[in-house]
Amino acid sequence: MSKQKAWVRMSSLVLSAAIFFTPIVSMPTVHAAAEPTVAMVGQEILTSGAVLKKYVWKSIRNNKEITTNANVIEVDLTNPYVKLDVMTGTNNQFTKKQTVLGMATETKAVAGVNGDFYNTQAEGVPVGPQISNGKLMATPPYLPGFYSFALTKDNVPVVDLFTFNGTVTANDGASFQLGGINKTYYWFEPGGEHSHVDAMFMYTDAWGQADRSNDGVTVPTEVLVQNGVIKQIADNQVINMVAPEDGYILRASGKAADFVRQHMKVGDPLTVNYQVLPQDPNKSYDVDNFKMMIGGHTIVVDQGQPAQFSRQVNDLCCTRSRTAIGYSQDQKTAYIITADNAGDSKGLTMTELQQFMIKVGVWKGLNLDGGGSTQMVARPLGEFNPVLVNKTETGIQRRVVNGVGVYSTAPQGQPKELLIQAPSVLFLNEQAPLSFRGYDEFYNPIVSESAAVGARWAVDSQSGSFQNNVFTPTRAGMVKVTASSGAGTQTTELEVAGRNQLSGLKIDAPNIALSEGESYKLPVIATTKSGKTREIPPTLIQWEIIGMKAEVKDGMLHVQSLAGTNHAQLIARYDGYSTMLTIPVGWDKVWYDLDNFAVMTKSRALPAEVSASVYTKDDEAKNKCLELNYDFTQGTGTKWAYADLDPNIQIEGQPQLMKLRVNGDESLNALKAEIKDNSGNTSYVEIEPRINWKGWKMVTADLTGYNLKYPIVVKSIYVVNDEIGQDERAAKGTIGIDDITFSYKGQVTTPSFTAVDLTVDQTAVSVNGKKMTLEQAPVIVEGNTLIPIRFVTDALGGEVRWDDNERKVTVIRGDKIVDLWVGQKDLIVNGQRITAEVPPQIMKDLTMVPLRIISENLGWKVTWEEKTRRITLQ
Repeated sequence: MSKQKAWVRMSSLVLSAAIFFTPIVSMPTVHAAAEPTVAMVGQEILTSGAVLKKYVWKSIRNNKEITTNANVIEVDLTNPYVKLDVMTGTNNQFTKKQTVLGMATETKAVAGVNGDFYNTQAEGVPVGPQISNGKLMATPPYLPGFYSFALTKDNVPVVDLFTFNGTVTANDGASFQLGGINKTYYWFEPGGEHSHVDAMFMYTDAWGQADRSNDGVTVPTEVLVQNGVIKQIADNQVINMVAPEDGYILRASGKAADFVRQHMKVGDPLTVNYQVLPQDPNKSYDVDNFKMMIGGHTIVVDQGQPAQFSRQVNDLCCTRSRTAIGYSQDQKTAYIITADNAGDSKGLTMTELQQFMIKVGVWKGLNLDGGGSTQMVARPLGEFNPVLVNKTETGIQRRVVNGVGVYSTAPQGQPKELLIQAPSVLFLNEQAPLSFRGYDEFYNPIVSESAAVGARWAVDSQSGSFQNNVFTPTRAGMVKVTASSGAGTQTTELEVAGRNQLSGLKIDAPNIALSEGESYKLPVIATTKSGKTREIPPTLIQWEIIGMKAEVKDGMLHVQSLAGTNHAQLIARYDGYSTMLTIPVGWDKVWYDLDNFAVMTKSRALPAEVSASVYTKDDEAKNKCLELNYDFTQGTGTKWAYADLDPNIQIEGQPQLMKLRVNGDESLNALKAEIKDNSGNTSYVEIEPRINWKGWKMVTADLTGYNLKYPIVVKSIYVVNDEIGQDERAAKGTIGIDDITFSYKGQVTTPSFTAVDLTVDQTAVSVNGKKMTLEQAPVIVEGNTLIPIRFVTDALGGEVRWDDNERKVTVIRGDKIVDLWVGQKDLIVNGQRITAEVPPQIMKDLTMVPLRIISENLGWKVTWEEKTRRITLQ
């Protein structure tokens, strides 16, 4: 039985066609708020009759508020200029899976989502039925509870259960039941019989390969039929071709193969009759004239209420990405839905999916494939090609078997609006390519893709310049740009951010662990006062490096030497606006390197049906490395493959990071380490949540969050294939492991003091009890105490720089950098703009700065005694 189940894992939600045999395991209890909220946060017209709406779902799970981002495409089924249809693989063929973006681009859809479930271990065809452009491409399976979505010839939506009936009639009048069209193998429910045993199936040119459901359980006898006449019979063999457009290939086995031998011969005519029918005999549909149909899983919503699930949903458990489709009560609107489980978006349970669908207007709807398959694409207004609009669960766009596409059928209309497309914010002296797009009255693009180059561009000469469509702004603020072409003229205002427009600047590289000879990407992110955020082009950043020998080129830090330092500082400046990243510099110690250092390594696997092995191999550079092979095809539940290391070897010291080189296999399985600490506790450290790369890559695990008691022991490095979403990941694979290294972080040293005493209007000062004399006594201006900036370095430690051209003071102390300008109340502290009550001033040729805002942003506590006018810093 376990062997059968291993073959029928389906798609990203671990759907099993042999669910009758799957133990029913209760879904984890999720404590949700009694009344979650759904808020629409944006919408965009896609084409006439279709709009993309963005929602945020908020709820409480386990006493914690969570949010989930969801997208809904609403399609007006009464609009003559928009239609829904099914997209299929590549070149409209099964077995040739493709991403939703690829299918939408190929078929010129304006939007689309992933569609039906599929057996990931088989050829790549849908479980359910499919009608595309009015043509039947696949029939329903003989399985209970699989709902489908369809549109009648009058564009009326249908969500219902369907079945199939067909017969093959030979020239002598004998007939045999037809099992289905373009179906892969599955197991009947109940009973568990293999679908292709003693059965006959039809395969058309929509099945894109010559191998037709040969899983080794049955021996095929195949029959080629063209124009209703038998052209070839291959007894106990396959016909090595894809079915022709004017015919089909029958695959028969067992009793069906006997029927072929007894009643068919080359040259005879052959008749096939078949029909897709509702499972409820009391219902009647003209399925032959349906415009489209796509299969799914359980019904989710019925009559605007949560429906009883028609399939068990334990395998769809927990919070996952979701895809669904449904329609409104008046049957005039179709809803195409995705919800994301990625990053800060926490996905939905199946129960929450029901609630969400009802809140956005669904009267009746069903669940489509989800999890790692969930993908939604849409064409931005005025653009020609769709783009991915959701965040996928695995970080990649999975190739799937089919999808639901939204298509425009509108003729070319009159121009409605022209658009200048540019980044949300521009920066001084960047070279920014601008594009010029437009759309007509049906919201379809009207300008050719080359129009951006052919357009004439204009801007005030004091604000910047154009070379073709590349704009170089030279003045900060709002700039008016005009584009003209044969389609018309459009003017728009663009924000150009200089120093005075920024509210924040940061180097977005928080987890760098420096190593000599390594390179690191250093994106610098700017936030404007208007709330816009964008990475500044690397060519516009001036870098200063303190504490190590390195260089930054094209946004990449190249470390040459870390000798003689315990921390390094990176200062990034744009238009005089500074930010600083301080990085503790420690040291690395290689612990496991098969060329020089290694410990005894053995393989282990769980459960018992899983196999794993380890061995030493030379990589491409002739370096020895460890290879871990695993085979998860057998067994059930979560599966593990271990490279067990010598448990008696302790790691020196107190490392904060563990780094290793890993040769990835793109399996999407997780990579973890099993670490036992000195108290006997074992921590399961996540190295990478998904092995989504191929080739060698340095990966890092941060050990600081596991509360380890040192010294520690590395018990194993292992690959794990979690039970949830298991079929989304490769069942077999090989990874390489080398250069396991432990990093010991250094400390950032900051000049310290216990207490500083100052008195207003007196030059005497005490630092840790030591008497000093200031060049200028502290003074009070508008209720704020000003002190000479030189005091920061002379008495409290740090570095002060003066820029005479800008009349700017820069203070660097420990991991803080502060920029101040004489006469300006705004100052910059580690990239964040702060406003003081009074600006720095020049008194007796000395720069005086506001004490409280400087000291507090450098981490000091300020105490004021009114009676003595005494100031204490601690």
